[in-house]
Amino acid sequence: MKSEILDDVLAAREAKRPAALVTDLSDGAQALMVDGKIKGDLDLTDAMLDGVRKALARDESSTIVADDRKIFIHVFTPPKRLVVVGAVHIAQALAPMAALAGYAVSIIDPRSAFAMDWRFPGVTLTHDWPDEALEALRPDRRTAVVTLTHDPKLDDPALKLALKSDAFYIGALGSTRTNAKRLERLGADGFSAAELARIHGPVGLDIGAISPAEIAIAILAEMTNALNASGKDKSQ
Repeated sequence: MKSEILDDVLAAREAKRPAALVTDLSDGAQALMVDGKIKGDLDLTDAMLDGVRKALARDESSTIVADDRKIFIHVFTPPKRLVVVGAVHIAQALAPMAALAGYAVSIIDPRSAFAMDWRFPGVTLTHDWPDEALEALRPDRRTAVVTLTHDPKLDDPALKLALKSDAFYIGALGSTRTNAKRLERLGADGFSAAELARIHGPVGLDIGAISPAEIAIAILAEMTNALNASGKDKSQ
């Protein structure tokens, strides 16, 4: 790998941008694609580009044959992250489920009586105010943000930061009426209807979930759908 391509790979990882390094296995020629921009000494044909987009959408490195040339596509994608506001019972169920699905989980709750290590083993806990914690975490296009406190003083600041980020999924717990009031408050703070449409509220797929575990399943399912849909959009 040439030094300039290596530098670009490292820069993409630092910026948390998906990248694909394409290598022609017959002669070692390489090209790097980051955000649709291509750099390198390998000319990518339409068939190769199609393979690269599919590999990025699957988040999976692979070897393919395109135009009678065997190429290896090495996919570099930022880690999946889930940021939960509210160390509540639903979060206790959601955190291990999300970890099994490959997410690095962080839970934010300034209420130390809720955010205790024994309730969330192996999870990063933050006792900062939600907007301060989210600003430090810098949600990107591989980050989901879910607010569960049901308290506007905690949820709203987090949602404002999430809406200004590239988070692929933003969910907020609450009934349809609660969500309507939430959108009204955020709208009064200057967020547009298009921006507010990014919030999934009530959070989770409508599967008739009642218990904390069932609600967690609904949330993770909706997150998975949103992430896969965003990958398909970028691969087209």
